[in-house]
Amino acid sequence: MTYVIAEPCIDVKDKTCIDVCPVDCIHETERQLVIDPEECIDCGACEPECPVEAIFPDEALPERWMPFIRINAELAAARA
Repeated sequence: MTYVIAEPCIDVKDKTCIDVCPVDCIHETERQLVIDPEECIDCGACEPECPVEAIFPDEALPERWMPFIRINAELAAARA
């Protein structure tokens, strides 16, 4: 399991989640924050901090936002 940042974060980027992440797996891209699935330790600290409720465990991600699993992984990999 990993956490995923979905569509509600686009053009918001509150960054509160970055402050609570113990492993720094949340990264800023041009339009949204993303979670690197290779770095995420599944602690869940970020989820309650998101003011727009954009962070979900991958198995609880609403169907309409399933593409964000791939989007988070690709954008996180591209910034490396």
